[in-house]
Amino acid sequence: MAQSALLNASILKKVAMALSGIFLITFLALHVSLNFISIISKDVFNEASHFMGYNPLIQYVMQPVLAIGVIFHFVMGFVLTAQNTAARPIAYAKYNGAANASWSSRNMIISGLVILAFLGLHFYDFWFPEVNYKYIAGVAPDATRYYDELVHKFHDPIRTGIYCVSFVLLGFHLWHGFGSSLQSMGMHNKYSRFLSKVGYGFAVVVPALFVIIALFHHFNN
Repeated sequence: MAQSALLNASILKKVAMALSGIFLITFLALHVSLNFISIISKDVFNEASHFMGYNPLIQYVMQPVLAIGVIFHFVMGFVLTAQNTAARPIAYAKYNGAANASWSSRNMIISGLVILAFLGLHFYDFWFPEVNYKYIAGVAPDATRYYDELVHKFHDPIRTGIYCVSFVLLGFHLWHGFGSSLQSMGMHNKYSRFLSKVGYGFAVVVPALFVIIALFHHFNN
């Protein structure tokens, strides 16, 4: 009975982890779409960013929900990693990780930690200045400032390199995470193969677009 309860609790944790991951994937799709506009049109990017920055629904409902989702996803990741480690207290005599699992699946915690550190840098670069601009300094809204602020962050080649490496690791994280999420939610039907392909495509295209955006603004402005 106790073992069955522990198994059910573990399954629920994995499902919750999967759902939070899919929720964050939708945010990534929105975020990369908005940022990619900066390559196409400075004015449209400024307008879209200003709308996002001052829309009450986005600022006071969606943004807190997103923050909770990010925290929950990383906490559950650490919990499940610790749980899996505790379940195998005795190391195998011989274990060839590369032969049993992909690099991305074996190093989810590493890519996750790098992404977490990257989020700290991203908040430092964009979110904290935004909070200071709007709520501490109380500067009047300026709908033309967003593009120049974005470009300024990518002048530094080191910072640009950090962003690009983080995006590559995000791709590895997504590559394994999407398939794992489908498996955790028990999606084994005629649509699962198609959804897996969509997930793998997302894991390649979205991080690649982020890299393109960073490099574009580094070399062209």
